Amino acid sequence: MVRTGFQMIVDAQPDMEVVAAVSDGAEAVSEARRLRPDVCLLDIRMPKLDGIEVTRVLAGPEVENPLRVVIVTTFDLDEYVYGALRSGATGFLLKDSGPTLLIEAVRAAAVGDALVSPSVTVRLLRHLAQPQRAAQPANDPLTDRELDVVRLVARGRSNQEVAAELFVSLSTVKTHLGSIFAKLGVRNRVGIAAWAWESGVMSRATEGLPGYR
Repeated sequence: MVRTGFQMIVDAQPDMEVVAAVSDGAEAVSEARRLRPDVCLLDIRMPKLDGIEVTRVLAGPEVENPLRVVIVTTFDLDEYVYGALRSGATGFLLKDSGPTLLIEAVRAAAVGDALVSPSVTVRLLRHLAQPQRAAQPANDPLTDRELDVVRLVARGRSNQEVAAELFVSLSTVKTHLGSIFAKLGVRNRVGIAAWAWESGVMSRATEGLPGYR
């Protein structure tokens, strides 16, 4: 019933089409590799292979041509959120988020952006901000402008919003992002955000600002 409901929501959009609906993780991997969809919607708990393992296989750091994955689940557990995003997911939604947020997450993933359910976003960022482990240093030092882009991405800004706030063109933002991806060794905006919070870039950026907590 859940798959049918999601398929009806997605197929109702004029620019979207469901190309496959599968019942287990192994079939998800097989069909995703065969069809190469723009976005994969995965549950966490699936037979044969769970959603985190499927995400790692389709979008993980070792995958040469990763797919874009959005996790949609009933289970609002920290370990699932972190596991999914670390495995390469570009979005994490709860099933009670509603059809509008589901479509927004698909659209965001399709263009390389990320969307996480508002109910878990603050908790996620707090987790990333805690000095549990040091982030890996960038392969090459980031420029001041690249750090500006990183901080805005970590705050959830879209490419258009980054361009507006930095008074640069959209193509310039995309060029900076390409360089940042290469230097940090990450594949998506979630990876940039995680690095920004773990490395202390975000805390340093907010030191001395009145009203910040």
